[in-house]
Amino acid sequence: MESKGTSVFGAMLVAGIALVIAVGAGAWAAGHYSAKTVTVGSGTTTPVASGPVDPTIAAGAHTFVQFACAQCHGEQGKGGVSPVVPALDTIGKTLTAAQLRHIIDHGLGVSSNPTRPYMPVWGAVVSNTQVNDLVAYLHAGLPAVDGATPVSAPTGQGAAVAGAALYVRYGCINCHGPNGLGGVPNPSAPDKVVPALSGAKFFKQFNTDAKIIDVIRSGSVIGKAPIVSMPHWGGIIPEADLQALVAYIKTLKSS
Repeated sequence: MESKGTSVFGAMLVAGIALVIAVGAGAWAAGHYSAKTVTVGSGTTTPVASGPVDPTIAAGAHTFVQFACAQCHGEQGKGGVSPVVPALDTIGKTLTAAQLRHIIDHGLGVSSNPTRPYMPVWGAVVSNTQVNDLVAYLHAGLPAVDGATPVSAPTGQGAAVAGAALYVRYGCINCHGPNGLGGVPNPSAPDKVVPALSGAKFFKQFNTDAKIIDVIRSGSVIGKAPIVSMPHWGGIIPEADLQALVAYIKTLKSS
């Protein structure tokens, strides 16, 4: 069940999307950076900042990518990934720092419905400095920052190679650790850590591709802080990426 507070923040988040702060964001941008467009390997264009960028805002942009915010909210928070996940580029100052911090730390969404993406509980993983950087980045209108782009998955090199890149792109590495070794603290969880994605115990429980994909889609949302939660990835991660992630996970120790 959603708490009354979470519902209020959800309503505020949705309401905030309707308020465009282009004037304020544009004024800030004019004094701090100018954007240009470059062509990347896939032939798509990505805006890149030229000139100085405030270090706190730049750090927020890189944190936004590191923790896979872009995979649900779109690059630079422009949305377009899922109809039930809001764009963030028009929120700006419509939510206070305290409200944004609460959402990041405590999650947001319908935790009981695994078919709808859920903003995970990040409080035990993301540091106070990183949250402050994210808030600064959001309040600045999510400007383009050079290098703050999600990792690209190689093509034509096999599913496991693509999956290794997607493991970083979707932020799995932040909680399940490099090479799926786990050990990331989750103090309020029964076993005190985020589960590993390797080892005999994991592969005994998840002994088929379908079981691994099912848990990625449905997540393990408990729905309240301070326990770190895995988001519902159903409706976000395409089938081909799910298959690639499974191929990579199956290369890990004791698979």
